[in-house]
Amino acid sequence: MIDLVWLIPVFPLIGFLINGLIGKGFPEKAIGWIGSLSVGASFVVAVSIFLELLGMDPGARSVQKVVYTWILSGDMKVPIGFLVDPLSTIMMLVVSGVGFVIHVYSIGYMHGELGFRRYFAYLNLFVFNMLILVSSNNFLLLFVGWEGVGLCSYLLIGYYYEKQSASDAGKKAFVVNRIGDFGFLVGMFLIFVTFGTFEFTQIFSEAQAKLAQGGLL
Repeated sequence: MIDLVWLIPVFPLIGFLINGLIGKGFPEKAIGWIGSLSVGASFVVAVSIFLELLGMDPGARSVQKVVYTWILSGDMKVPIGFLVDPLSTIMMLVVSGVGFVIHVYSIGYMHGELGFRRYFAYLNLFVFNMLILVSSNNFLLLFVGWEGVGLCSYLLIGYYYEKQSASDAGKKAFVVNRIGDFGFLVGMFLIFVTFGTFEFTQIFSEAQAKLAQGGLL
């Protein structure tokens, strides 16, 4: 199942595409269950991977799955890849499990809202980006997930955009996230200059030796 880790973020993305692009004429229950079951499917895959990881030798519980080479320019190679280890697996379980419960609860909570379909599309997109953030195997892909989570936070916080308070809160969240982005980008730049890569496993394996020698100077 570890080879299928890419399905964990893909399922909510499919839910977002269905509800967001072709769900205009769908009834509320169909929209709600499409959104919920897409996240529930991610949770099932995450549980299967967790159980497979438990059956492995503790020293081997770190597996990378590279799906595609995203950027290849000079010495910089950035894949679309996922890191399956105890920490990332627990985070995938939390995000997909809690996300599924929130989706199911929202079916009743958001009943009758004019933007019901829009809300579930945003929620699916939020879970997709959060799963990318917690499962990526490199800082650049993690940053993409971070940006996506920031965008969805803005959209969900400002969901009732016709209300001034909700609109202002969404704008505030957007501005605060952009401040965080600056620090994030500076950190990634320093990491690449020091290690020549964005991939976690290579950085972590070289960090002790390079930093002990003053590699940042």
